Amino acid sequence: MVQTKYPSDRWAWVEIDLGAIKRNTRAFRSMIEPGTKLMCVVKANGYGHGAVACAKAMRSGGADQFAVATVAEGVELRKAGATRPILILNQPPVDAVPALVEYDIMPSVYGTEFALAYGECAAAANKVGKYHLAVDTGMTRIGVMPDEVREFRHAIDFHRGLECAGTFTHFATAEVPGSWDFELQANRFSEAIAELRASGVNPGLVHCDNTPGTVLHPRQHFDMCRVGIGLYGLQASDTTAARMDLEPAMSVRARVTRAINPSVGAGVGYGMTWRVPRGNVQVATVPLGYADGLARTLSNRIDVLCKGRRFQQVGNICMDQFMFAVEVNTARSYQPIEPVQEGDVVTIVGRDGDDEITLDDMAAVRGTINYEVACNFGLRLEKVYV
Repeated sequence: MVQTKYPSDRWAWVEIDLGAIKRNTRAFRSMIEPGTKLMCVVKANGYGHGAVACAKAMRSGGADQFAVATVAEGVELRKAGATRPILILNQPPVDAVPALVEYDIMPSVYGTEFALAYGECAAAANKVGKYHLAVDTGMTRIGVMPDEVREFRHAIDFHRGLECAGTFTHFATAEVPGSWDFELQANRFSEAIAELRASGVNPGLVHCDNTPGTVLHPRQHFDMCRVGIGLYGLQASDTTAARMDLEPAMSVRARVTRAINPSVGAGVGYGMTWRVPRGNVQVATVPLGYADGLARTLSNRIDVLCKGRRFQQVGNICMDQFMFAVEVNTARSYQPIEPVQEGDVVTIVGRDGDDEITLDDMAAVRGTINYEVACNFGLRLEKVYV
């Protein structure tokens, strides 16, 4: 049986193993050369795991820098005491420039108007605004085109309020073995860096490898690796799983709030998409639903764990609750099953006894990736750090 802490005001929570976060960070740290920096990505509230707590664990594990997606995420880290460099992985609106300067947060830059506004604000505050130049090598998302990087730098380098602290790109297919698109992006990036250096322009820290790139493409480690999903113990793809063992840090649990033995034929949930098929069936209610990250599309398609056993989720998943069935002497198990009771711990994601349900399992049923499932669970559920 799972033994854990839980919130006193709601019987549903996410457990985060900070020890696993730290060990995963150390594993990536050991994968790269001592002189190569490790940038840990804690955007989207640490992929749903809690950015501040995870950043502290990652720092202990060897993080040199952090990356986020929004200005607010960077400010949160600074207010929590983070002192290491923080990069925003896109170019924010010009209105955000004062906050960048005040909190010493580096933006990604690929627009001259934004860059000069940033430089003006930094200079007015007697500071130098550090930034990373984003290069679009083929993902068609953000960045300056490779053949325009030298011209772009010349257009903004005159400003005393600006300093290029890094130059980067992002791979679209780093996890695909033998990907022609990956090789094309890598070559374009290398050529852009070479062109900058040939013209006497310092690119700062050069970085391009994401989580799968760090594992599969050591030739592209350059000055820094940006690692995200792997730090949380989740594989970026099957190709990385074969090369590196990781420890999942997130478990999702709740407690039974009601358990009854309805009559045969009784419907369960909105639309009554599941009905009690026979006697000796117990239906238990759990206070966690699609607003907490358990997608409604999973209805009647997943199992949960309770008391070390696997039970079927039944009925449409509600916004704040779902139900599961405890069937005695069914095809699933011919051994008598002890009824569940109010207060019993239910594992939606994680291990209970010898069985385990993973974020990858759930992602496969949803037809998505583990990144999305983890972020969804991290939105509303309270986090318990263990």
